[in-house]
Amino acid sequence: MKPSTTRLAVLATAIILAAALPAAAETRIEKNLKLEPGGKLTVVSDVGSVEITGTAASGAHVVLTAKDDDLASKFDMSFEELPGEVKIVVKKKSDLTSWMSWFRTSGMAFEIQVPTKTRANVSTGGGHIKLDSLEGDATVATSGGHIEVAGLKGTLGAQTSGGHITIRNVSGDAKIETSGGHIEVDGVDGKLWGETSGGHISVKNVGKDIHVETSGGSIEISGAKGRVDADTSGGHIEVGLAKGNARGGRIESSGGSVTVALDPNVNLNLDASTSAGSVTTDVPVKVVGKVSRSEIRGTLGSGGETLTVSTSGGSVRITPIGADAI
Repeated sequence: MKPSTTRLAVLATAIILAAALPAAAETRIEKNLKLEPGGKLTVVSDVGSVEITGTAASGAHVVLTAKDDDLASKFDMSFEELPGEVKIVVKKKSDLTSWMSWFRTSGMAFEIQVPTKTRANVSTGGGHIKLDSLEGDATVATSGGHIEVAGLKGTLGAQTSGGHITIRNVSGDAKIETSGGHIEVDGVDGKLWGETSGGHISVKNVGKDIHVETSGGSIEISGAKGRVDADTSGGHIEVGLAKGNARGGRIESSGGSVTVALDPNVNLNLDASTSAGSVTTDVPVKVVGKVSRSEIRGTLGSGGETLTVSTSGGSVRITPIGADAI
């Protein structure tokens, strides 16, 4: 067959297949549900992204859109008004694992406005989650998307198996976990616990203790006001402790250098060591025991809580806050 004939045959086949597919259409479902300030919003969906915004108005305004005009044949959908709660549930009626069924429902998205004082419990099997301007505890989970939370006055639990997590201005404790992305935090008044298996961690302005772990990236922490426990198996660590922070901690890397900036006027015990480099300090340390190129054990001031810093893959540097931009 000649090349031109081959191209014509391919084009004709594509036209026939396109004609066999239903024309693209969209679904839009809009609901206004009763929800007073102080109530709870629950969203449980097998697919779709979820965006929730707090407003000054009462009631829950829900808009569900999808790139499919036949959602009712594929999903059981309920929008319930319960005492003090709005509950939205979207469940598959049958198996949607084929590529065509997934393609046609992958554009599902919830946009929900609720009173600012609303607790949130959100779970989706395939999309991003975004919360903004809520006053109440929140728990969010997705199996396939990013999570973004900003302006939350309450505690936060966030988990994703396939995306990044970004947190801005949370007043309570935050526990966050991702198996496939980065973690970025700027502003948590309470304690922070974070873990990722596939990305770097960046943390700023946490008011209480920090515990973070990553198996595949670097860790950068600044403005830490509480104890810091940081562990990475695949990158460097930079930690900046706030002025007056004498809570100590454990900072460990298996694959990079470690730099810690601290207030030289605090009372701390220091235990710093490396297996593959040197340990240096620019703050006055009263050394206890032998002086070694790869190890420093001693005290700052009169001693106190212990700060342990170690690495198997680089050097360790202890520096006063303000000396470096950490």
